Amino acid sequence: MSEQSSAKPIANVLSGREAGSESTTAVPPRRPFLFVLGAITIPVILLDQATKLFVQAHMALYESIAIIPNYLDITYTLNPGAAFSMLADAPPWLRKMFLLSMACAAIIVLAVMIVRADRVSISSVAFALIMGGAIGNLIDRAIRGRVIDFMRAHYYDLNYPIFNVADSAISIGVALIILTAFFGSDDEPKPNPSS
Repeated sequence: MSEQSSAKPIANVLSGREAGSESTTAVPPRRPFLFVLGAITIPVILLDQATKLFVQAHMALYESIAIIPNYLDITYTLNPGAAFSMLADAPPWLRKMFLLSMACAAIIVLAVMIVRADRVSISSVAFALIMGGAIGNLIDRAIRGRVIDFMRAHYYDLNYPIFNVADSAISIGVALIILTAFFGSDDEPKPNPSS
């Protein structure tokens, strides 16, 4: 009497398919986490840190270089507060504790949301951008105690707060979420035209 093994070939276990149900069509990856992490989050972090290190190494604090006169400058500043210098006047220990804990909580929530996504979508791309920006600024805050900001958009003396690549990634991610909320989501099930 031969015993039948319940073991499945490893390729079928990893892909979630039963033996004998092989298909010739390509199955899209079910979970986009590694893709958006490698294609979006990590490049955002690397670009953010590279630009900050370049500015720090080649410019004096508060030095400004006009890229487009009266519109865009590279201005090296250190921001002890949150976005747009919020909490800059709070006691340093409170500011650091609050900002580090909030960044860590946001990164965990964003990672969970990306892991739970069934496929790459506008939302998962937005979450990956926000997570990359949050990690980029968290690295600065943990290492330097302040975030390096250097992009200054202005119209003569009318100034937008100075920002960096991480802030830009966060802003683009939030804009994508808002646009998806207003104009519909690619995560919604599509109606079947044949029924």
